[in-house]
Amino acid sequence: MDVCTVIPCEKKHLTEEQTSNLIKSTARPAPERQQDIDEWAKKYVEFSAEYLDKEFGISVHSKMVKVEGRVLPAPPLSLGPQDEVLTPQKGGWDLRGKHLHSGAQLSVWTVACFALEPNQHSDGLLRKFFKALTNMSCREGMKMTEPVDWGYFRSRHEVDGSFREWKKKFPNLQLVMVIVPMKNKEIYAEVKRVGDNVIGIPTQCVRIKQVEECKPQVCANLSMKINAKLGGVNHVIHPSVKSLVFQQPVIIFGADVTHPPPAKKGADATHPSPPENEIPSIAAVVASMDVNAAKYHARVRAQKNKRSGGAQEIIIDLAVMVKELLVDFYKETKGRKPKRIIFYRDGVSEGQFDEVLVHEVRAVQEACEMLDKEYHPQITFIVVQKRHHTRLFCEDKRDASGKEQNVPPGTTVDRGITHPYEFDFYLCSHYGIKGTSRPTHYHVLYDENGFKADGLQKLTYQLCHVYARCPRSVSMPAPAFYAHLVAFRARYHVTYGRDGEAIDLETSAKAIEVSDKMKQSMYFA
Repeated sequence: MDVCTVIPCEKKHLTEEQTSNLIKSTARPAPERQQDIDEWAKKYVEFSAEYLDKEFGISVHSKMVKVEGRVLPAPPLSLGPQDEVLTPQKGGWDLRGKHLHSGAQLSVWTVACFALEPNQHSDGLLRKFFKALTNMSCREGMKMTEPVDWGYFRSRHEVDGSFREWKKKFPNLQLVMVIVPMKNKEIYAEVKRVGDNVIGIPTQCVRIKQVEECKPQVCANLSMKINAKLGGVNHVIHPSVKSLVFQQPVIIFGADVTHPPPAKKGADATHPSPPENEIPSIAAVVASMDVNAAKYHARVRAQKNKRSGGAQEIIIDLAVMVKELLVDFYKETKGRKPKRIIFYRDGVSEGQFDEVLVHEVRAVQEACEMLDKEYHPQITFIVVQKRHHTRLFCEDKRDASGKEQNVPPGTTVDRGITHPYEFDFYLCSHYGIKGTSRPTHYHVLYDENGFKADGLQKLTYQLCHVYARCPRSVSMPAPAFYAHLVAFRARYHVTYGRDGEAIDLETSAKAIEVSDKMKQSMYFA
């Protein structure tokens, strides 16, 4: 390293097409990945064995570590009142002929089309899509009528005015659906800015290809997203198998921190951009608002490191954010105070564990004391890690799942490759559709609830099944996933919504502030 020279260059990001091609070229079925790793390890050991033995007196085994694991049972789910209890198979479940747990009512909504020219053919295409979507939504248990108005637009600069006009024309407007071209992040970002921050109305974007194809699966997935945004519940864990933690007032948090890219340089930039190490980070926190851990509210903040001016990984305003969400929980549950707090924190490396334990766990305690000095719920704080290089493979190929031959959903490992005396485990909660599955690593930093490994693993796996956006178990608990979505949405507000302005703390804080109405909904779903 001391003889390397790093050539200065502007950081580049991959396009959507480049990212897609990268995934396609690197995604390998689990057996192929396992074989590659074995070959790499063998070559490494052959090359380094003599040096390691002479200089350090150590040896490296070229074979993978054999560990014991188990597969957790998928939790039965409750859908509509008339539907039978459904048990996921291979990490997913079929909604055909089923109903949503509680369907929302959508009677006043509009559509803005940015991907078609206004003509008779376009009108027919849209009407066909509206009919298919409303029919699917009604079959799934929503009460949805066709849109009260729609229009054709060309530029993102028309979003603000058209949305305001619709809000004025339809005071009870519930949703604005936007049909966007295949590749246009600027329109998407402006739609979310105006909907989230300006008029306080949920928005749902749909790519033109999906409208043209009008597939039932696409309509079903859109129905799930719209239902969640309007306050409905798509599915819940069946009461018969819920963990003990669900059976008393409990609030489940998820948190994440992300960093927006620097402002554009050159002719597009109207304000000078600060150095990259001074760009504010975005902290997002979500919390469950019901006994089923199905509804969530969110809070988001822009922050900067007070000591060095660099991006801040620790959530500075966590105490205030948690306090606001606890108040929301109290109102939503008609005066119930959580006796337990379960906190899933994403985006933390092992080197930050001590700092997170000192600052963020204490911040949660302070939030409780702000409400009542005698209020001390039991807290469990868990770090969720996806950025690691651990991979799990089935020793017996008959146990493998799917075409890619991954470990089956629910695979849990808590010995052999985990910490010798701390509380951590690996859980692969999703079905590996493409490439080799990456298990999620959970590290319990603080636990006043006295969880046993089995209980916390089951709870975590159950929370992977309440994600509202798809009928599948996902790779980490829904609150952690939602926190990521909220942070990413705020990143869009900052990155695309400032028209060349520099990303300073004041500008970022203003850009990500959603309306009070949206704070009480799952606008990020």
